[in-house]
Amino acid sequence: MPASYRFLLTRRWLGLLLAVLVVALACYALGRWQFHRYDERHDRNATTRTNQKIPPVPLDSLMNPGTAANAGDQWRRVEASGRYDVDHQLTVSYRTRQGTPGVDVVTPLVTDSGVAVLVDRGWVQTIGNGNQMVDVPDPPTGMVTVTGWLRLDTGDTGNRVTPSQGSVRSISSRAIAATVPYDLYVGFLDLADETPSVQPSPELADPPDLSAGPSFFYGVQWWFFGLLAIGFWGYFAYAERHPTRRVTDRASAPRPPATSRQ
Repeated sequence: MPASYRFLLTRRWLGLLLAVLVVALACYALGRWQFHRYDERHDRNATTRTNQKIPPVPLDSLMNPGTAANAGDQWRRVEASGRYDVDHQLTVSYRTRQGTPGVDVVTPLVTDSGVAVLVDRGWVQTIGNGNQMVDVPDPPTGMVTVTGWLRLDTGDTGNRVTPSQGSVRSISSRAIAATVPYDLYVGFLDLADETPSVQPSPELADPPDLSAGPSFFYGVQWWFFGLLAIGFWGYFAYAERHPTRRVTDRASAPRPPATSRQ
């Protein structure tokens, strides 16, 4: 190493270099993580688009009361027939749409086999945030045939999924199963259509978000930050190596004209 650069081997500059490398490696790792999330979302969106094009299949072909459905089958359409059990109906609180507070209405559909499936019948606007009792439209009475999008449980354990005063924060068929007098299929359905239908009825669930999301741009930003850290270290090292150039630049800069005193 030339003598003029030996200052880089001092404790101060080695410590600064180590700190910069740690920052750069952290930014690299965070960028890779974001790109990995982007790839996962891309693959999930491709699977969802394919599933949405598949014709409806019987409920029993994709769901059962013992184990969760395959994650790759989410957003496939299934058909089921049965009777809605309004006595064990629940609302899912804090379901805001376009800034408007509301709740989702979840009603068990008891099939002829005696096993029920939870059906998210849709969204109802509320005055507050959903902590109060909500007057929701009744479902059709008698035998009903529904077509719904297969969904996996959105929660597992804890207060969020344990029914309290007819309300939950997240849907867990396993947690709700402990509060109903029949077995439940694992997972639930987002209602797409039902026969017969009634009015008024909740607004159907929103379609899945198939956007790419921000992960790709977050990954680019993290890698840029890592390169920026290395670039700053290089700039400071250059400035330390050429101190006379800074003095020369200042000396050669034009000076304002002197003003004479009267």
